[in-house]
Amino acid sequence: MRYITASQVPAIEVAGLPPRAEVHWETDKRVVWNEMECAAEEQELIYEVTWISEIGAWRRFLKSRRNVDR
Repeated sequence: MRYITASQVPAIEVAGLPPRAEVHWETDKRVVWNEMECAAEEQELIYEVTWISEIGAWRRFLKSRRNVDR
């Protein structure tokens, strides 16, 4: 009798995703609460959006934030 461990036989065939080096920037304006000023203020948030091939997903990284003058 012969036994095969689970690590030797793939349960699901996963198709490889094409390699990507796509990066773009997104700007988001939001109203946030400032604890020090005890007031709501509008801020501009800038995200770097990058394809992470190791996990096969898009990720957003906050790169900067600044107050928006009204």
